[in-house]
Amino acid sequence: MTPGQEISVTIEQGKDLLIHFITVSDPHEDGYRTVFFEVNGQPRSIKVRDESLSAQTETRTKADQKDKNQIGAPMPGLVTTVAVHTGERVKPGAMLMTLEAMKMEMSITAERVGRVQRVLVSAGEQVEAKDLLLVLE
Repeated sequence: MTPGQEISVTIEQGKDLLIHFITVSDPHEDGYRTVFFEVNGQPRSIKVRDESLSAQTETRTKADQKDKNQIGAPMPGLVTTVAVHTGERVKPGAMLMTLEAMKMEMSITAERVGRVQRVLVSAGEQVEAKDLLLVLE
């Protein structure tokens, strides 16, 4: 669609949606763009990955699920806090970091005793599911 274009989408007999495309934002640093549109006159926006930028977008290493020392992101989201630093000892249940997605916060905690070998993210970074966040030793 082009900016200003409207289309009608039939979702079932007698139910149509009028979609008015407004604009698309410039690319964000994480390779996404925000698409602005209206559905039946109600303003909406959604963040979508721009696949044409994929070659320019940095991808993170994925956690090896078989390696209990690697802690991966359980869901895509924004890292809001990092509660540990390299060299710090942790016990089971110790807070490592928090992620936020769609106004929900998820705490990531240590499952075993260990020492933080590497922290690969910092607060404010966007991560995808299974991205490697932290390595214990």
